[in-house]
Amino acid sequence: MLSRVAESVYWMNRYMERAENYSRFLDVNFQLSLDLNEDSNRQWMPLVYTTGDNELFFRKYNSPSKENIIHFMSLDTENPNSIMNCLIRARENARTIRENISTPMWEVINEFYLTIKSKRRFDESDMPGIAEFFKAIRNQCLLFYGCQEATISHDEVWHFALLGRLLERADKTTRILDMKYFILLPSGENTGSTLDLIQWLSLLKSASAHEMFNRFYTRITPKSIAEFLILDKIFPRAIRFCLSKTFDSLKTLSGTEKDSYGEETEKKVGVLLSEMNYASIDEIFTSGMHEYLDQLQVRLNGIASQLDETYFRN
Repeated sequence: MLSRVAESVYWMNRYMERAENYSRFLDVNFQLSLDLNEDSNRQWMPLVYTTGDNELFFRKYNSPSKENIIHFMSLDTENPNSIMNCLIRARENARTIRENISTPMWEVINEFYLTIKSKRRFDESDMPGIAEFFKAIRNQCLLFYGCQEATISHDEVWHFALLGRLLERADKTTRILDMKYFILLPSGENTGSTLDLIQWLSLLKSASAHEMFNRFYTRITPKSIAEFLILDKIFPRAIRFCLSKTFDSLKTLSGTEKDSYGEETEKKVGVLLSEMNYASIDEIFTSGMHEYLDQLQVRLNGIASQLDETYFRN
């Protein structure tokens, strides 16, 4: 398989996953602002810190208002990680590998692009329209994943698509968790308050995890949410699940036996996954939740860099 094709399908999926995650973050926060009837900087600015684009934001905007942040993360073409730019890059990657993906996949991503391209600015008086915009993005991304699942062979192209989606998803789960634990950590008097509980609920909804969480846990607590989103083995947005499926795809691509590894990316993922298999949430909290998530982000970036070096630079 050509490294050019592998890289394009990998990044096509990373960008689609990033666009979907941003729409989740923004929509949940938007709905929360309506429920709480407030647009405080404390509520909105953490989203920009979560994506790591805070320096660019403050160079462009004077105020971290709801309107500015929604525009910056959704439609701002000068923000390389905005939903608009993610879609532009995903489409460009898809265009360069048309012969390796199905016609339904191309049609979904192209129609998605043409729909979003016409959007320039949100009408602040059209609250239902903003909510529908974010819902449409999520639905289009899910439609794209469904087309990919059903219309291309589950060969090397498929596995590189999975690698892009899973690594992006794991990274965003660490970031949204870290936002709550570190940036939004309440003062002592607010811990356990109604606002604190609503924020925890919004975190679960940001990962579309609320209903699945309720199947296994009876109480919403910081530890139970962290355990579910970090260590759960069967929820598709949990970090451990993403790493497990990443490891499976890497093993398929390298063709190595179960107890060996063929290249360094496999080793990095295998070591991290082994550590998570024996980790407990109590140990993670004792050692420091923010520090643990920060190290996870560093190691996920290391895995992505190693993957790039191994498969895309040859």
